[in-house]
Amino acid sequence: MWQGQLLSIHTTPEARAPMVEQDAAELIAGVGIRGDRYAIGIDTGTYSPQPDVREVTLFEVETLEALARDHAISLAAVEHRRNLTTRDVPLNHLVGRRFHVGAVLLEGGRLNYPCRYIDMITKKTICDLLEHRSGLNCRIITGGVIRPGDSIRLA
Repeated sequence: MWQGQLLSIHTTPEARAPMVEQDAAELIAGVGIRGDRYAIGIDTGTYSPQPDVREVTLFEVETLEALARDHAISLAAVEHRRNLTTRDVPLNHLVGRRFHVGAVLLEGGRLNYPCRYIDMITKKTICDLLEHRSGLNCRIITGGVIRPGDSIRLA
């Protein structure tokens, strides 16, 4: 059985605004992260009007490490545009599964698709390299406060 860790938390109040690193975040069941664009609503910058489970998004730090190792591309956690950066968490295997981040219970929705916007905003050619490694969109089942260092484990 695996156990992972939450490394960092990033939010932004609107689309195209820089992501801001947080020391803690309140996750609200059925809504999102307090103050984040997805919790605030579509008029503040969700990426698409299409229905989706996107209350919180996760991204593997191992992907950042692979970009550096295999492609000499440095991408910081604040640049990948997802909310939670994890270590040792098999995100692709959590679609449809429930898991805890600290005391918060999440349910994996669908895998995130990379888009060319990431290339434009980072000024790096990474979209194609993120295929199948662009993160996981999740639903918040039981809310609460999370902090970097919290454990991540199956429910």
